[in-house]
Amino acid sequence: MSSRDTILQRLRGELSKSPPVSAPEAVEVWPCENPTPAEMAERFAKELTEVHGEVIRCASIEDARRRLAELAAQAEWTALGAMDRPMVRDAAADLSPDMVQWATSDWQTRHIAGFSASVIEADCLLADTGSCLISCPTAEDRLLCYLPPACVVIARVDQLTEHLPAAWPSLAARAADPTLSGEFLIVTGPSRTADIEKILILGAHGPKRLAVILVG
Repeated sequence: MSSRDTILQRLRGELSKSPPVSAPEAVEVWPCENPTPAEMAERFAKELTEVHGEVIRCASIEDARRRLAELAAQAEWTALGAMDRPMVRDAAADLSPDMVQWATSDWQTRHIAGFSASVIEADCLLADTGSCLISCPTAEDRLLCYLPPACVVIARVDQLTEHLPAAWPSLAARAADPTLSGEFLIVTGPSRTADIEKILILGAHGPKRLAVILVG
């Protein structure tokens, strides 16, 4: 027997004398409290506002159309790049057709960066952090979340979940679908950073303004 084997045998013998260690009890990091949709909407708005985002509550999609048109007029947006999705189509119905361009696969990065704002659709909202989960199957969908200086997210109250673990079952099922591609982005407010003097700068690495039009 080599010296190495002797040492290992001695270690095993000493370890076998130790009392068995029971597995620690699992700790639920994010317990589910099952808040109501109204409570989640209130929490979502509070959390997003605290990170310099905006929440625009709308009772119906008709109201959302009016508010999006007002937002574009007030901000003097001249060109909007939009995800081609049902809620975005509905919300943009009152805008001039010349103002909205729908995402296509031939868009170049410079073209997307040239829009005044983007209009995208949320797949899920996380109430505890004021975050929007956006599925981005294509490069142009992903870049619409980053490059224009302002971003408008269209979402419904029934898309609110308490937190990420509560949303995970549906997200995992979609991620396991071999026919789907791309990625999910978690968007929480406008892009922001701070230097060593703690001076907050908005828009350094993404949109300077983010507004969520919450319908319902």
